Amino acid sequence: MSISQSINTALRRVPAWPIYIVSVIPPVWYLYLGFTGGLGFEPIKELEHRIGLLGFQVLLATLAISPIRKYLGVNLIRYRRALGLVGFFYIVCHLLVWAALDVQAVNEALADIVKRPYITIGMAGFALLIPLAMTSNNWSIRRMGPLKWRRLHQLSYATVILGGIHFIMARKGFQLEPWFYMGLVVVLLGLRVDLGAWFARPRRA
Repeated sequence: MSISQSINTALRRVPAWPIYIVSVIPPVWYLYLGFTGGLGFEPIKELEHRIGLLGFQVLLATLAISPIRKYLGVNLIRYRRALGLVGFFYIVCHLLVWAALDVQAVNEALADIVKRPYITIGMAGFALLIPLAMTSNNWSIRRMGPLKWRRLHQLSYATVILGGIHFIMARKGFQLEPWFYMGLVVVLLGLRVDLGAWFARPRRA
């Protein structure tokens, strides 16, 4: 038995539901750090950044599941739905910290969405996440059919691209961290492309 087969056999005994429970720990921990002075001189900004980055990381993890199965033979598909919902939960927390603790005014938040391009892009990415989260259940798959459901969930590609752009634009000046994550987005999306099938397609004269 290969290593990947051994891993897959072990993973069959591990359910996905503990992911939801564990996912609550990071935001609670960050809030605790914020109240106890563990997030530096600008705790709200740092809280906003950490939770947003965590959500982005989890969404990237969901994007990595198919390439991991394709190239390494390790099947993590059963955890993808839970990770996607957790990523959405973190992005909602990121948005709430920004709106309720940072801006603290609905009219100012709406104005920022319109006049600040990086916030506009971030909100566009969040808007694309909403239908994905709402249809991440078996009932939606049966209702829509597997083909339409998969096509809808390809919006996740656009979501991570917008998230990467939002991250880059939110940072002042050139910083390596957001570009590193944008590079991961490009790599993960590239790994999902079946280049052999693409080059094998007949070309019109």
